[in-house]
Amino acid sequence: MPVKWVLYWQPNQGSTVSSQILNEATQCVESINGVKEGRWKAALNYYRPILREQANQAEFPRDFLGISLADQPSKYYFIIRSQRIVLEADSSIQLIMEKLQSYKSKVALYIEGFQFELGDFRLRVGKVVPTHSENVRGIVMEVEYLPISSIEKARKVMEEFLDMWHEALSKRSLPGKFVNIDLNFAEFGLTDSYTPQHTAVRYALVMAQMIATVQAVRG
Repeated sequence: MPVKWVLYWQPNQGSTVSSQILNEATQCVESINGVKEGRWKAALNYYRPILREQANQAEFPRDFLGISLADQPSKYYFIIRSQRIVLEADSSIQLIMEKLQSYKSKVALYIEGFQFELGDFRLRVGKVVPTHSENVRGIVMEVEYLPISSIEKARKVMEEFLDMWHEALSKRSLPGKFVNIDLNFAEFGLTDSYTPQHTAVRYALVMAQMIATVQAVRG
């Protein structure tokens, strides 16, 4: 599977995240000859255990993230950050969880945007919004380098591409920047060979960082 980085938009202090940032980023991809392939969507849920007795609290994770990825429609991924666990399940697991009533979704978000081809790269740019709402919580960007599945071998090419991207975006004088988080995947038992589980872990950390950033900017 091709190596993928997931970046999030970090607004400058005092500025807010809006759909205009997504419009500008989309136009910027097109300005560097990115070819729009279509729409892109992903869904994320934060789950919390439904405890029958408070005494059982220590036995369950306080919360965890579930994610469905656009390029893996038949799968669903769980990330328990506190225990450094990432799991792959069949997408039907969501219905099973609903029926068992052991966990409930406390926050549901989805990512909506566009997918582009640019040479050996595939880019996806989208806004993060709560289900049944239009309030933009953040902007995320996936950068996928199609020829290579080794994280280390792809690193230099990815860094060079991001340098070029940041330079192109800087001409638009936007109030913020896209940020990449460097991760130690070995903590989650993952190797150098890229898998969808790597993407799920990336999203778990990106979402946590993005929420913290929005709260800091508001504060």
